[in-house]
Amino acid sequence: MMTTKQTMKNFDEWVTPQEVREYSEIPAVQQRNDTRLTVDIARAKQYITTYTHNRFENVEQIPEPVKMATLLLAEAYAYNAILASNEMKSETFDDYSYTVEKSQIDIDRLDIAALLDDYVITEPSNGIVFRMRKL
Repeated sequence: MMTTKQTMKNFDEWVTPQEVREYSEIPAVQQRNDTRLTVDIARAKQYITTYTHNRFENVEQIPEPVKMATLLLAEAYAYNAILASNEMKSETFDDYSYTVEKSQIDIDRLDIAALLDDYVITEPSNGIVFRMRKL
């Protein structure tokens, strides 16, 4: 039987910074320190709990699809933070100039809805949940 402390530990550690590093193929994310990756993971968890209206407090272990979504989001947040901190590179040679700009990962394009939709808790509007079905 799990204690409350063990349950909270599972809740707090949806994914670890090491798991994000192992998953990512982006060298800059792999080299990111634990403190910064922990913030990226916290942002991912907040996004997921806001999207699903589910804090996963009554589960002993975080479901795999939620864990996968957390990995994807944490990697994207880490990568975007790295890009935001780097300056754009621009050079000029006589009559020729160029600018190098890397694009950020669009969180909305990660398609995590497919991973999270089964865990969305419908919030009642004015205390009423109205569901329709085809007869």
